[in-house]
Amino acid sequence: MVPAHGGRAAAPVYRPILASRRGELEALSHLDPAYAALVAPILEIGAIGRSTMDAIRRLPSGLLPAIDVSALPDIPEAELTRWGVPVVPVIGLSESDHRLVAHGAAARAYGRRALVRLRAGRDRAGPDASTTAVERIWRFTDLAPEECDLLVDAGDVCCPADVRTAEPRVRHLLDWARRHAWRSVTVAAGGMPPTLSRLPTDEPVQLDRWDWQLWRRLADAGVDYGDYGVHPAGPGTGDSGDRLPTVRYTDDGSWWVYRWARRGGRGDDRFADLCRTLVSAPHWPTSGAAFSWGDHELLRRARRGAGAGSTANWAAWSTSHHLAHVLGTLLHPAGEGAPLHPAGDGAPRWHPGQGPPQRGRSLR
Repeated sequence: MVPAHGGRAAAPVYRPILASRRGELEALSHLDPAYAALVAPILEIGAIGRSTMDAIRRLPSGLLPAIDVSALPDIPEAELTRWGVPVVPVIGLSESDHRLVAHGAAARAYGRRALVRLRAGRDRAGPDASTTAVERIWRFTDLAPEECDLLVDAGDVCCPADVRTAEPRVRHLLDWARRHAWRSVTVAAGGMPPTLSRLPTDEPVQLDRWDWQLWRRLADAGVDYGDYGVHPAGPGTGDSGDRLPTVRYTDDGSWWVYRWARRGGRGDDRFADLCRTLVSAPHWPTSGAAFSWGDHELLRRARRGAGAGSTANWAAWSTSHHLAHVLGTLLHPAGEGAPLHPAGDGAPRWHPGQGPPQRGRSLR
């Protein structure tokens, strides 16, 4: 889907929707600056604190996050021009007049860019009503359609039935989107189950990436790819009370979930055992382009047991690998492989997009 003004970048663009938790922000902070411009994260802000603001300011040069403050009330702290850092405002169809004006000021201050987020499950108005809503956005923000990216958010797609239901709904929205000269159009969905606590422990469990399958079914529409990283699309972190060491490891079309409950010895030893199992699995990459920072951290613990970390660390390492894997797949869909880090950085090497043989229990 090419906008009328021809302003879309030729390279693939990946738009992960991430909560502004420490793990996700740390994973973003370790993106290689050479590839940071290819990732356009949408950060959902649930609360404004100094640690979150500092983490956003530390993101790599070239990475321009879109900020969604829809969960916050209309308070001065939610006005993005006050943040003092370049960001892209995320705009919903039902924003208040006051917030639209504030988002317009932020967009004009940081390069005249905004992202309109259309939630397929909530914004169920017909095409004419949707056009009226976006025309209101453009009027109050003083932006043109070609200055706005469109995100069609399909929400949770956690089984084949969800994919079958979501596809025609998303296609209907994409048909409507063609009426307007968007800067780009992205379809995002979340395929991680809302809870992992019922999965078996002490063995890798394979879960389908239904969000990826939905996007592949929409390949003829020419839209960019987005997802919810390694977490579910619903509110919360998913099993936030589950303290078992957990790594969600992204593979072609699936995740491998490692939840380790083995007792005996220290917690560090238990996590080292998890990592040793992971790095010996067929889906662990062994050659080609560079690992992500998260892969490097997991390998360190497999080799030297360098601390078990915390839930935030497990999310950071899982998200870091996920971002690198998705980028590698989008840039090299046939699995040719190209470095996601400069050569000679001392990191382990791997082929993005390389399909492994199947291993472990599969829950499909």
